[in-house]
Amino acid sequence: MIYMNLEKKKSFGIGRRKQATAQVQLEVGGGTFLVNGRAVDEYFQYNKNYLKQVKLPLVDSDLVTNFNVNVKVKGGGLTGQSSAISLSIARALIDYNSSNRALLKEKGLLTVDSRIKERKKYGLKKARKASQFSKR
Repeated sequence: MIYMNLEKKKSFGIGRRKQATAQVQLEVGGGTFLVNGRAVDEYFQYNKNYLKQVKLPLVDSDLVTNFNVNVKVKGGGLTGQSSAISLSIARALIDYNSSNRALLKEKGLLTVDSRIKERKKYGLKKARKASQFSKR
């Protein structure tokens, strides 16, 4: 069960994934969801996977229609951005009411995915790809 704190009107959260950084502002309201000033469906090109990822913290806590969500996201691609938004919404829900932490932690929504792109090494074509070896 997710608890609502009616005294607090706004809460904030920051999330990062790959090269993407998302800042979320949650307000008690009717359920509008904006990403960089555009509707979330339009921003993520109506892709079901991205939309499910982004709305997961709110859906799992049954608070989709209770909050207006305003997101500023920059850097990376759509996959990294959707994961960053998901993490930042989960953190904003905890900022809103700390008793929400147990449910979000149980669902794995507070786990930071620390995998990043590996750097290219000299002498190789990519990070690990070597040129073809010839015996003769």
